[in-house]
Amino acid sequence: MFDIDGVLVTLDIIEKYFCCDLEACKGACCVEGDAGAPVTDEEVVRIEAVSPIRPVAYKDPSGELVTSIIDGKDCVFATHKNGCTICSLYGGPEPISCRLYPIREVRVGKRVGLEYHRWDICHPAQVKGRKNKIRLYQFLKEPLIARFGQTWYDELCLTADEWFKQSK
Repeated sequence: MFDIDGVLVTLDIIEKYFCCDLEACKGACCVEGDAGAPVTDEEVVRIEAVSPIRPVAYKDPSGELVTSIIDGKDCVFATHKNGCTICSLYGGPEPISCRLYPIREVRVGKRVGLEYHRWDICHPAQVKGRKNKIRLYQFLKEPLIARFGQTWYDELCLTADEWFKQSK
C-alpha cells in the first residue's frame, strides 16, 4: 500500500491492467449488484437539482448512502441504448464513485483509502487493459484528477514509475 499525499492506495491500482470494454459487458455495473453506487450528500443535492427522479438515494443496510435502485437491481439512472446500459447522468453530476469504478474509496481509520473492486463482469476490461497495456490508474486518470487533483495524480504516477523500476 502506498501513501500518496495522505490517500492510501493499494498496489493493485498501480499494477493491474484495466480498460472498460462496454461492447463485452454491456454496462452491467449499472444493473448488477445488491445496492446502488455510493454517493455523498453534496452529490445528492447536485443530482436533485437536475433530475426529476426521486428518491435519488437511500441508506443501504450498512448505513452507506447509495443511489436508488429499481427492483433491487438497476440503478435509477441506468438507461439503455443500443443494447448497452449507460448512465443518464454521464457528462453531468454523475457520482464520483461511478466515474472511479472499479476503484472504490474506503475509510481506513480517519483516512481515505483506494482499493480495486474486482467483479467477474469486469473480466473483459482486464483482458482489454492487458492487451492495450493500460494500467487501472492510467485508465482512470480523469476521474482520479477530478477527485484528488492534478498534483496528487502526478505523485501517483511518480510512485508507479518508481515501483516498476524497483520491481525489475
